[in-house]
Amino acid sequence: MLQIEPNIEQLMLDDARQAFPDECCGFLFGKEEGDDRVLTDILVVNNSKEGDKRRRFEIAPKDYLKAERYADKTGQTLLAVYHSHPNHPAIPSEHDRVAAQPFFSYLIVSVKDGKIDHTRSWRLNDEQQFEEETINSVIGQKTLDFGLIAV
Repeated sequence: MLQIEPNIEQLMLDDARQAFPDECCGFLFGKEEGDDRVLTDILVVNNSKEGDKRRRFEIAPKDYLKAERYADKTGQTLLAVYHSHPNHPAIPSEHDRVAAQPFFSYLIVSVKDGKIDHTRSWRLNDEQQFEEETINSVIGQKTLDFGLIAV
């Protein structure tokens, strides 16, 4: 299960909304607690895809390096990559699956006509297929379960 602090979730949703009609992308950091991943920090990066950014995103190698260095510097773990799907459900494409790495969670924000529709998270299983993860929003020590729907 993913637990995401509301202010971090809001920054991710703001990025998706502002990038519309293009795809946005970025990294989420935090720590693992048993089977849970607690996301407490975000790094927004530019979609470096050449051409149509409405259907694809690409993160530049320098941004991956920046994210790894940031994680080391802050003592956090780079746990997730997020991106948006403009006017499309938050379901990973085949392109998303092929580009994915086994360790990371992949959050996808669906943005319909400039408004946040929903957010879902996915992680590769041993067969290199995506399985959905539950997302919870965390407020202090109290957890509020919002299922798979973002604000």
